[in-house]
Amino acid sequence: MTSAEPALDHAPGLSSLHHALARERAHHDTCRAALAAMVEGAQEHVVTGEDVSASGADAEVLGYRLRSRAKEMRELPEGPLFFGRLDFAADDSEHAGQSYHVGRRRISSEPTAPPLVVDWRAPVSRAFYQAGSHDPRGVAVRRRFGWAPGSRGDSADLTGLEDEYLTTGEHLTEGQGQGDSGILTAEIERPRVGPMRDIAATIQPEQDDLVRADLATSLCVQGAPGTGKTAVGLHRAAYLLYTYPQRIRRGGLLILGPNRTFLTYIAEVLPALGESGVRQSTVGEEIARQPVTGTDDERAAAVKHDPRMAEVVRRALYGRVASPSDAVAGPGSLVVQDSLVVQDSLVVPDSLVVPDGSYRWRVQADELRRIVEDVRSEEPPYAVGRERVRTRIVRCLQARAERRTGTLPNSWTQKISRSRPVGACVDAVWPRVRPEEVVAGLLGDPDVLAAAADGVLEAEEQRAILWARPPRSYRSARWSAADLVLLDEAAGLIEHPESYGHVVVDEAQDLSPMECRAIARRAAFGSLTVLGDLAQGTTPWAARAWPDLLAHLGRPDAAIVPLTTGFRVPESVVRLSNRLLARLDVEVPEARSLRAGGELRVRETADAVATTVEAVREGLAREGSLGVVVPSEPDVVRLRKALDAAGIPAAGPDELGARVTVLAAGSAKGLEYDHVVVVEPAEIAASAADGVRGLRRLYVVLTRAVSRLDVVHERPLPW
Repeated sequence: MTSAEPALDHAPGLSSLHHALARERAHHDTCRAALAAMVEGAQEHVVTGEDVSASGADAEVLGYRLRSRAKEMRELPEGPLFFGRLDFAADDSEHAGQSYHVGRRRISSEPTAPPLVVDWRAPVSRAFYQAGSHDPRGVAVRRRFGWAPGSRGDSADLTGLEDEYLTTGEHLTEGQGQGDSGILTAEIERPRVGPMRDIAATIQPEQDDLVRADLATSLCVQGAPGTGKTAVGLHRAAYLLYTYPQRIRRGGLLILGPNRTFLTYIAEVLPALGESGVRQSTVGEEIARQPVTGTDDERAAAVKHDPRMAEVVRRALYGRVASPSDAVAGPGSLVVQDSLVVQDSLVVPDSLVVPDGSYRWRVQADELRRIVEDVRSEEPPYAVGRERVRTRIVRCLQARAERRTGTLPNSWTQKISRSRPVGACVDAVWPRVRPEEVVAGLLGDPDVLAAAADGVLEAEEQRAILWARPPRSYRSARWSAADLVLLDEAAGLIEHPESYGHVVVDEAQDLSPMECRAIARRAAFGSLTVLGDLAQGTTPWAARAWPDLLAHLGRPDAAIVPLTTGFRVPESVVRLSNRLLARLDVEVPEARSLRAGGELRVRETADAVATTVEAVREGLAREGSLGVVVPSEPDVVRLRKALDAAGIPAAGPDELGARVTVLAAGSAKGLEYDHVVVVEPAEIAASAADGVRGLRRLYVVLTRAVSRLDVVHERPLPW
């Protein structure tokens, strides 16, 4: 049960609000002292826990958990300790007359005491996000707090509050009188410099529904620019960690982003919500079995990312499995049997003979054939199949031996299993293999590729992916980024990777089918939150429809939920970007914005660089971050030199906290700036051979602005 605070400061009127503000400041001071005691207590638990007598692994686990808890408490970012309050009506059946402060984490004066602040993820807190005049959910008054950077050495000063009477729809704000909510709008529109912030104080009802979906539920969020889809995914991760701690701890939670710049940008959201230690990675990092030292042209990369390659890799792998009936047809010869490439150059014994003292135990060729065929029909992972073959061979030998000698001990079966004849037989019929051997053999030998790709890839496609100069062995191969998805496919066929309890995938529209399969293997026994916008797909294999991508992720039945209401991108910017939608070759609903206005200036010029420098100088007179987006990396170099000559320091997208960032259009996805200057949109639109991908890239760039957008151009505009 949480603490009950009488709702005495809600008599309508500004005088009562003024007194309420003083009481809330005092409560925040109390919470600050309680939090300091919690941090100190967590550290004391580490010391005490290390002194407790515990054995081996138990002591190690206990110590790790205590140290992790203490570290999380010490590293809590400074900021307001609560952002809202709920006062329930006297006639509410569950929380009658009680008040709850809502914050980013639970704070209490003692472990067993009622909390001074309830966690935003707690069940009672849901009313803060969902209650409204149409459905008050038992809430009489919802209070929001306004904060400013601390002026007395504190992390934050409470500067205002706003009460919303849900039964009447009335708003009262200290210092402003009656009117619509200003605190919520101010928080959403607050200028930003540095990494992404959490949105725990401003989650909207439709976002809250997604955040609080059950752990077993897989979701796909089609989010228009500015709708908060990335924030929804991160807050859903925090909610699942809070609500299902044991299940998530067993399986783990993985956040996948498109690149390291994006992951750096979002890195502080989960720690701000009290969750640390969550793995944040990219698909490329997850599948990086080998360093990338080679390159592919676009055609070769497109074929390697095609879902048909999964069947080609499977055939190449299981083609190494032979049966005793396979004839030896000569070195390197291949035949296709049961949709599998069979390398019948493997020398297979007609039967297996295992010496055992004065006995010699035999398994005939037809029995070996049956064992291999039975295991193959069960379709286990390749490595598991190999061990099943070994186990069943030993079982046959054991049955023969026990008919002659009686029951044999386990030591006998272990000895026979490790014997050289059994090992040689298993190696012959089901060879040990590395993923690198499979893929190198496939891409380096035209005969192997032709057999594995027969009826799957066209001859032109096979030529596109065949290595022009095959290495002597896989150890000297120069692997490309696209080769890594094939290596991961082969590795997943040999042995399943560990599965996470939940995986959040952002910018999913850019994933290839083969990358989706790699993710699916890592969520085989968990659930997925898939985030993206089909209109922002810029890779050669970008998805055009969510059902196709979800099928490759192994979640064809996942609910697809559109988010179309933008809370940060202003209306003028949304109207401009919507003009491109019809030309992007995808069917997505138009975005709409709740932020009226916004500044949009289109500047035609004879000198784009000079005009851009002027726009940046003007922008620096305003608050917030400023991003300058140019068509290519060489343009980045030129513009930074011009800004430097003008005395304006500028940084790259990886340098968070800079007032001015200059970046190429291809690096802008997922990032936001208060003020964006887009240079030469026509050149950005023409940056891809097929035209559509260039227009999508421009769509991404235009929607990075959350307050002001300048468009600087010499060439005619593409819209």
